[in-house]
Amino acid sequence: MSDTELKPVLSPEGWELLNSLPPYDAASSAALNARLRKEGWDPSTVAAALTQSQLRAEARPKFGDAAARMLLTREGLQQSTRRSAAARHAARMRERAEHVIDLGCGLGGDAMAFAGAGLKVTAVDADETTAAAATMNLLPFPEASVLHAQAQDALREADPAAALWLDPARRDARSRLWDPEDFSPPLSFVAELAATGVPMGVKLGPGMPHDLIPADCEAEWVSVDGELVELVLWFNGLARTGVRRAATALSDRDAERSVTELTSSSDFGQGVHPEAAGRDGLMGILWEPDPAVIRAGLVAELAESLGAVLLDEHIAYLCGPEDHAPSNLAPMAHGYRVLEVRPFKPKALRRWAADEGVTSLEIKKRGVDVVPEQLRSQLLAGRRCSASPCIGCS
Repeated sequence: MSDTELKPVLSPEGWELLNSLPPYDAASSAALNARLRKEGWDPSTVAAALTQSQLRAEARPKFGDAAARMLLTREGLQQSTRRSAAARHAARMRERAEHVIDLGCGLGGDAMAFAGAGLKVTAVDADETTAAAATMNLLPFPEASVLHAQAQDALREADPAAALWLDPARRDARSRLWDPEDFSPPLSFVAELAATGVPMGVKLGPGMPHDLIPADCEAEWVSVDGELVELVLWFNGLARTGVRRAATALSDRDAERSVTELTSSSDFGQGVHPEAAGRDGLMGILWEPDPAVIRAGLVAELAESLGAVLLDEHIAYLCGPEDHAPSNLAPMAHGYRVLEVRPFKPKALRRWAADEGVTSLEIKKRGVDVVPEQLRSQLLAGRRCSASPCIGCS
């Protein structure tokens, strides 16, 4: 949403109209648009309000009930932090700081969590439209303020006792940026700040190559309900002693928002190196590690904790006995009971599916050139499919 599209709902009348709208319903939005314009509302104000209403509905999975009072942009919503991850950031910040400067605050998802945790917050964004949205979103928090400024400029007069939170912009007007030096601010700027000793957390995309991660930080990969969402680099006072790599699995699905973690003090490529068992190791439970575990390079450590073995040193599948699965690590891996092992021969598997009357398949694959959707259609040969049992290909 551009500045001209957002501006109509920043007026008192536009804001009042937006907050008076019923919950967004795509089927009735055209009729609502026509009714509001017939009542005399300016077309640009109606369009902006309806767009905001739709964005609020889309934002609910990320922001919960708070989405109903927020001002949003589509790009900002795509990049914003999920509430469970933001709460995790805030909890760590609260242990070490009283004031957080949020550089590149976006819509204010993290800033809202920081302020909600009782921290003083200075939120900064270089984009004027985004800063305006963050200002509105942080109105319920008197301990938070928003600056429209470049990160480098905001730091010149910053509280020297404050901790820093950075969420560098990783998109330009056209596409996603992959080179960390193209981020805003760039990774080199992050390294310079870290060298000053300031407590600092930096949110990045989870696909960051390991060889680009600075040596003097804790690298934490975070998943939410099985979806890998971010990498956070923790520096100086915010980094935990003895933790170099961490995988954190969060859940928004249960009321308690569970947190499960696996850590290692060793650097990337070091640590546990068990032997792979190969196909002969298929027994008991086949474990598929959470993507945060995989990206953090902690698959071998997870195998050791589960009493399992790697099937292949290059493929993230584990296998172990059914009676050795610590419940505290359950969110770190999804398990499938191994009932039978067969060669990967599509024609033979198709006959097996027909003979057994199988109408439902969930296909897991790594290390083989297979498109699960195509293989499923081939094996079921027109029979209706939903999911499960599982055919694993390796």
